[in-house]
Amino acid sequence: MHYTLHQLQVFYKICKTQSITKAAEELHLTQPAVSIQLKNFQEQFEFPLTEIIGRKLYITDFGREICDAAERILTEVDAIEHKVKAFKGQLFGKLKISVVSTGKYIMPYYLTEFLKNNPGIQLQLDVTNKSKVIESLEKNEVDLSLVSILPDHLQLGSVELLENNLFLVGSNHCGMNEKKYDRKILANLPLIFREPGSGTRQSMENFLELNEIQVKKSLELTSNEAVKQAVIADLGFSVMPLIGIKNEIATGLLKLIPVDGLPITTRWNLIWQKNKKFSPVANAFLKYIEENKEQIGKQFMATGPDN
Repeated sequence: MHYTLHQLQVFYKICKTQSITKAAEELHLTQPAVSIQLKNFQEQFEFPLTEIIGRKLYITDFGREICDAAERILTEVDAIEHKVKAFKGQLFGKLKISVVSTGKYIMPYYLTEFLKNNPGIQLQLDVTNKSKVIESLEKNEVDLSLVSILPDHLQLGSVELLENNLFLVGSNHCGMNEKKYDRKILANLPLIFREPGSGTRQSMENFLELNEIQVKKSLELTSNEAVKQAVIADLGFSVMPLIGIKNEIATGLLKLIPVDGLPITTRWNLIWQKNKKFSPVANAFLKYIEENKEQIGKQFMATGPDN
């Protein structure tokens, strides 16, 4: 047999994605290139590794055994590369972080210098809603997560980073003036919510429940960007993190509406499961954050989206 590490990597990715197309995307290869590598790899075995039923690819029992072996081999290769880098005083490996959607505006500030100083690190950054972020943390699929509302059902370690302020926002043509409104006005406004599982939605619903405000008309959208565009189009109002609407406020597309009791203030926290055994890369990043968070926070406040 004369299979290569590259063929092992391709086959392992096919097994994990159950798709040649998805494997090609994650490996940054063309679909024909992945198909050729699978064909060349398959030719070295007398038993089929995969089978096509209908239009769906399946991994055979034999293929799953080879996949498990490939995973062990690739893990050992990564370990060898890590040891070489470590011997040279360099960090090497993957840093896996999940971030709630609004957190994408601040996480780069906490990553840039660390990644510049450690070019051997591969970053995997998943930006999604809060429920999926917590799910990935529970399944041990990531090293760290960034959230603005801490889950209360997990034992966590955390590092507090910044404040997250949420204001009532309307279009520049919404007809609201600059006076401060009573919070009960929210009952009469068409409000736009994020989808269930969103931290922004949770903050918004907590505020409404605490103040016994019944919403008469609402719209639900699945991303901050969709909510932002809907508010700009004057479809309604929303309670949004200031962090993600700086440009729209500066250009006059949106405006903050003063309301008694707002802004809602939460805190951005980098979190991990308390029993998590960190890789050298994740451990180094967490140490970097703890040592530099104040300086990075000041930089963010001076140049970031909510400046």
